[in-house]
Amino acid sequence: MVLHRCAVLGQPIAHSLSPVLHNAAYMALGVEDWEYTRAEVGEQDLPAFLAGLDDTWVGLSLTMPLKRTIIPYGKLRNRWARQLKVANTAVMHYDETVRSIDLYNTDVYGIACAFQHALYEQGTVPKRNSTMLILGNGNTAASAVAAAVMMGCVDQVIVAARHVEKTETLRELVAVQSNTMKPLQSIALSDAAQAMAQADLIVNTIPGLGADVVAQQFMELNLSAKPDALLLDVVYAPRVTQLMNAFSQADGTSISGIEMLIYQAIAQVLLMTGVDPSFNADDVQSGQPNVLGMLENAMRTALEEALQHE
Repeated sequence: MVLHRCAVLGQPIAHSLSPVLHNAAYMALGVEDWEYTRAEVGEQDLPAFLAGLDDTWVGLSLTMPLKRTIIPYGKLRNRWARQLKVANTAVMHYDETVRSIDLYNTDVYGIACAFQHALYEQGTVPKRNSTMLILGNGNTAASAVAAAVMMGCVDQVIVAARHVEKTETLRELVAVQSNTMKPLQSIALSDAAQAMAQADLIVNTIPGLGADVVAQQFMELNLSAKPDALLLDVVYAPRVTQLMNAFSQADGTSISGIEMLIYQAIAQVLLMTGVDPSFNADDVQSGQPNVLGMLENAMRTALEEALQHE
């Protein structure tokens, strides 16, 4: 009998891997009365969807286009949800028949952990005063800027976008960190390839095949990555993008968006289930190592099995 229901909402949502990850986590935790599904919900559909939930519903994951649409319905509980006004996680609480919703951003945690895991795999540590290049200027780009702050090793953020004038929000976000970070630099997307060759950390947040033009230019210019440079492409379909392929061929290390997906999902499971009260989604070092490791192993195994059957 299902007593605790969770789901990922968005549009489109049919190909979401979140149910694979969350249900694997429930099995690892031994919570048999939890279930995680998906629901096709657009911005106009969200009020009616929320109104129709009963008290078995305890958590929601929000993806496009709902990460800002959800904000009026709950209380922003962690630093980056408050500062970015972007939430991908909703946790429900009930006082008799009254429901309250806590909202969190775990995308920032997911990006920071993806880089941390890659550095561990390399056997290296974050370079002090690193430069991070971000491709794109949307919600995920804002989360990437926040991840740069969370990691504590970045002092320069460069944003490459088609519309340079639309990076002011990101500029203001960096300005708040004026004691530790230089003013944000904005460049045209046509200059991104050259910037990639100089960056220590790179995050592509442009959806779909939008970054292919940067990959092509990077290869045409025969550029090389800096030693130990890391590229995280949040696009995970295809699993190896043209940008990742180009960067790897230039002696850089590429990180699949699957990594971000796993780590933000781990944070969501911890927040929704409450199994680790010590967990803080604003701290990349937070959480009980045995619980984190168990969830990560379960999710990776389930994901590999699911992808093999696609």
